[in-house]
Amino acid sequence: MTLLLDGKTLSENIREEINRKVKAITSKGYREPTLAVVLVGNDPASHIYVRNKRRACEKVGIKSLFYHLPENTTTLELLDLIAYLNSEEKVDGILVQLPLPKHISQQEVILSISPRKDVDGFHPENMGRLVARIEGGFVPCTPLGIDLLLKHYRIDLKGKDVVIVGAGFIVGRPLALLMLWRDATVCVCHIHTKDITVYTKKADILISATGVPHLIKGDMIKESAVVVDVGISKLGDKVVGDVDFESVKHKASAITPVPGGVGPMTITALLLNTLQAYEQNMGLKDVGL
Repeated sequence: MTLLLDGKTLSENIREEINRKVKAITSKGYREPTLAVVLVGNDPASHIYVRNKRRACEKVGIKSLFYHLPENTTTLELLDLIAYLNSEEKVDGILVQLPLPKHISQQEVILSISPRKDVDGFHPENMGRLVARIEGGFVPCTPLGIDLLLKHYRIDLKGKDVVIVGAGFIVGRPLALLMLWRDATVCVCHIHTKDITVYTKKADILISATGVPHLIKGDMIKESAVVVDVGISKLGDKVVGDVDFESVKHKASAITPVPGGVGPMTITALLLNTLQAYEQNMGLKDVGL
């Protein structure tokens, strides 16, 4: 029987634990953790993502400050806001919702966020910690969420062949580094890979993060593979992932659903990173809280 990797239930359990911890800290007179969320423009999907993140913060006791800037905001204006948030002691984490409007330099924005407030984990200092395997930085949220999910279900990665389809900056590349932390043998496929099936058929753990609906079919995986679907797309009125769930589920030993798999874990990882930023900012780790 195929095991369903239920990110929704696991997320709820982790969030309850975060809420308990926040209540324990604030009951001692400390202020609540605070996340600043910045949205530029009116992209409908980005509005939904930001709303979901802010709601999740509220439910676990994390204060969210929302800065909604118009579409015609310049790079300099956004950098000025980030500079203010970097200097504000009561702001623990900063999240700038991606993608940004095309006229804004995403690279400059990422570089401008203080590494100690970079709860998305995209700053080169935090990415560098991931490369160097140095604890204490922030791991990008989707890779961290996937790692937590695999750990919870005791899916052993040591010596296993992990194939990641998608080499993006947000998921694929940092996830490959994190899987190396877990002693997996990692292969990353991308748009220039000649035939991804050559690699997917060998994967003990297959992770797809392309945003291409139903890219991964049942005949592309080996028997008893673990399949993690990061993609999310709309086909008509239906939300689907990269994986053709119906053709894959009987062949895989474990699989994530879409929705209810990786998505909730990504937001939960953001909450964990924000709590970590708060504890570091307040010096709470040093006093045993």
